Amino acid sequence: MSTTFSRRFSSSILLWMRSDQPRQTGMNYWKGPHSKIISASPGLHEYRQTHLAETNPGLWPATPGFETEIPAGRRIDGVAQVAFQSAFSVLAGREQNKLAFKDEVNVFRRTLLYLGLPNWSRWYDVARPGERVASRVLVYLRRRDGVGGRAFRRFINDQLAPALAGTGALQELRTETFLPWSKALWNTPNVAHDNPGDQQFHASVMLGFPDTATQAAFFAGRSLASLSIGLAQIASAAHAYQVAEALTFVRDGVILPHYQE
Repeated sequence: MSTTFSRRFSSSILLWMRSDQPRQTGMNYWKGPHSKIISASPGLHEYRQTHLAETNPGLWPATPGFETEIPAGRRIDGVAQVAFQSAFSVLAGREQNKLAFKDEVNVFRRTLLYLGLPNWSRWYDVARPGERVASRVLVYLRRRDGVGGRAFRRFINDQLAPALAGTGALQELRTETFLPWSKALWNTPNVAHDNPGDQQFHASVMLGFPDTATQAAFFAGRSLASLSIGLAQIASAAHAYQVAEALTFVRDGVILPHYQE
């Protein structure tokens, strides 16, 4: 399977819905009024909302010394994933971001921004002709204490991603590695941004499958179990979320008239 990829400059905002209203009410507002604010930001290459399933105990196979069960108190509801056209796009979107800041309190109770440097995100060419992604899993990885950031990124890029691509099971593979988290990068009003050091993440991996049977076989298979043993030497946690919907609002720099799944 090909391990060719394109490099991207991207960010991810982890989101928790307000608890004083039904969860689905918040999810609907996010993909309705709130999405229009983000989509209008200049300089976006892609804007995708990843809506995570409400029940998400963790799909990653149990591995000794490695946290794979997602703590209920920190279970994410969704992720806003943005790829920029260039590094200057972040500055171009400042005015639109001000509107997003004010609107967050209408739908979210906690938001956390993770950002990498330009070219730290990689989108791999693993799709087979004529097949579409029918099932996705989003994995968040936490770096093990004592492992440096450069060594961690090297493992993700040079070992983990090629091994995942080589399984032949994937229709989508995207990786992001993050700068150290900073509240100052996304300190929006009236919304929580608590993120203790032992709960922070350092990378994400999006896995797309042609069907749910292929996904189930992948997570139950020997290849992933073996890979997980090596991953546990450099990471302390892998929280694998079942994705309910992946909705694209901006693609190739164009605002879509209606989101596409």
